[in-house]
This record gives sequence, C-alpha cells and structure tokens, in this order.
Amino acid sequence: MGQPSGEPSSSGEPGAPAELQGNLLRHVLLALQFFTRIPLPARVARWVGYSPALMKASTAHFPAVGWLVGGVAALVLGLVVWGLAGMSAVPAHDAVWLLVALVAALLSTMATVLLTGAFHEDGLADVGDALGGSADRETALRIMKDSRLGTYGTITLLLVLLLKLCLLALLQVQGLVHAMLLVLAMHVLSRWTALLLPQWLPYVGGTPVAAGGTSKARSLLERLDRCTLWVSSLWALPAVLLVARVAGGAALLGVMVTLLLVVGGLGRFFRRRLGGITGDCMGATQQLAEVSGYLVLCLIMGAQP
Repeated sequence: MGQPSGEPSSSGEPGAPAELQGNLLRHVLLALQFFTRIPLPARVARWVGYSPALMKASTAHFPAVGWLVGGVAALVLGLVVWGLAGMSAVPAHDAVWLLVALVAALLSTMATVLLTGAFHEDGLADVGDALGGSADRETALRIMKDSRLGTYGTITLLLVLLLKLCLLALLQVQGLVHAMLLVLAMHVLSRWTALLLPQWLPYVGGTPVAAGGTSKARSLLERLDRCTLWVSSLWALPAVLLVARVAGGAALLGVMVTLLLVVGGLGRFFRRRLGGITGDCMGATQQLAEVSGYLVLCLIMGAQP
C-alpha cells in the first residue's frame, strides 16, 4: 500500500479493550485517515484515537474507503463528460467523443490520486522497482523501502496508468452512467481483493512502529483474523450486486474469476520472490486488480450485442 498518507491521531489510549467493542464508525474513520488524505476535524480525530489494535481492526474497512474514493472517481468522470459533451454514450467511431472520454478518465484518475496521496500507485511503483531490480530477496526488500523512483518502477507505473486511462475511456462506450457505476464498484472490489493476500501470506516488511521500527503497515496486515475477511466481504457485497445489475451475470463471473486469478498469481509470485508480502505488495495488488477488472468488463460488455 505504499507509505501511509497521514499518521492518525495518537490521542486515544492504546490497547484499551473497549476500543474494539462495537466501534464501527471509529474503525471506518481510522481507515479513512490512514488510506486517504482527507483530514478529520480535530475533535473527531481525538474521539477516534489511535492504537495498534484499533489500526488492525480498521483494516477490515479498506473496501469502505473504496466506496468513497470510487464515488469521487465516478462523480468526476460523469461531471467532466456531462460538462464537455452531455450525458449520451460516447460513440466509438467519434474521435471528438473519445477525446472527451479520455479527458474524463484522466481527470477522474487525478482526483483519486489526490484523494489517496497516490498511496497505492506508490506501492505499485515500489514493487516494480524492487522485483525488477533484483532477484535477491533481501536486496529486493531493501529497494522496496527506498523512496527514490527507479526505471522499473517508472515504467510499471506509466504502463498501468496508461492502460487504466484507455480502459476507462472504452468503458464509457457502454454508456456514461454504466461506466460511473462500474468504476465505483471496481474501486471497492479491488480493495477487497488486496485484503485476500494477508489471509494466506506472512508479512515480511519492517519492524512495527510500536517496537521501535518504521513499518506502519505491519500493524495493519500481520496476523489478520477471519473476521477481517468477513467484514470486508460485507462491504464488498453491494459492489458485487452492482456489477451484476449493471453489466450482467457473465460480466460479474468474469470479474470475480479474474480478481481471484490476479490475487492468486500475485500471491504466488510474492511468496516466491519475497517470502510473503509488504504494504507495497498490497498497493500493487489493488492497482492491478482494478485495471484487470476494467479490462474484463470492456471485453465482455463489448462482445455483448
């Protein structure tokens, strides 16, 4: 997931058992603090508090953040197209309309980057640098911690972002409202997909902050229980139904199979190369799952009469 965009407020009492009992809103707000650049009012931040236990509990609400980020992405996409060309579908043969679709895709992507502080894109670039730069595990992990962007990371990030922009433009051929709803759903489902990794792979990043280290991701990802998966799945379920309603059962099946293949393939790759996962691996998985979902939707919906 890259380095966190902002340190949550630390005014809460660490480790208090009451923190973990039924505080759904607190957990969601803490996830929002960690995974986005959205500032909380000081009074709210003090109420939310912070502790490693709270942070771990908030991980289950990663897909909930997807509803917010995806909602902004969809809204920007729709407003740009509506402002430039109206609400009708983009004709695939019309160069001007396709240019409008690309501009809308670009501004929508820029909005999500600003909202998250390029959190997941940073993870994707770090993974590209590390795994492209060395076949040695320890060297790869050391490269992954380097804040400097190298050749492999730059190429990886550019190619994935370019592919995303093209697919978002193509998705609008099916109709603007459909594209907006599917963008919303994929932001949620891609985050749910990333949370499957720590269910079967160990965390191999740095030492947690609580133990004097610098790794904030370890507090979130190490030894996640099944409850985390079930809670995240509840957040993802409406997105599953949304894809089925908008794109049809065949598209939903294609998307879900693809997401499982992506997380399975990346998980095996990370285990072979690194021995497990890091926060950057989670960010890379989210980005690749999102783009893969768009690709499958374009292929299946484009083939439908």
